[in-house]
Amino acid sequence: MDGLVAGYVIAHCAADEGEILNLGVAVAHRRHGVGRALVEHVLAALGARGVRVVYLEVRESNAGARRLYEALGFGEVARRARYYRRPVEDAVVLCAAIDPAGVSAKL
Repeated sequence: MDGLVAGYVIAHCAADEGEILNLGVAVAHRRHGVGRALVEHVLAALGARGVRVVYLEVRESNAGARRLYEALGFGEVARRARYYRRPVEDAVVLCAAIDPAGVSAKL
């Protein structure tokens, strides 16, 4: 890809819980599996560190991201009112369990 970044994911963990803090995919690479590959990779990496539960927040209006996360085993567990700015919007808190085999499952 000539040194171009197609996407990135940032996550952290403490004990057996992890959080995906940010996921970004360049516009030219969206809808080509880059986001899915990044999330699958970070879930495997977190699972290898002993993480069993992973959380993330997503904009309520981000239907594409929500479909991706739901397909990967995340389910809604809470909402944070007016969490995002520009524009002001609620965050949907999603959570998935990681079993020892590395497969995520809705909680």
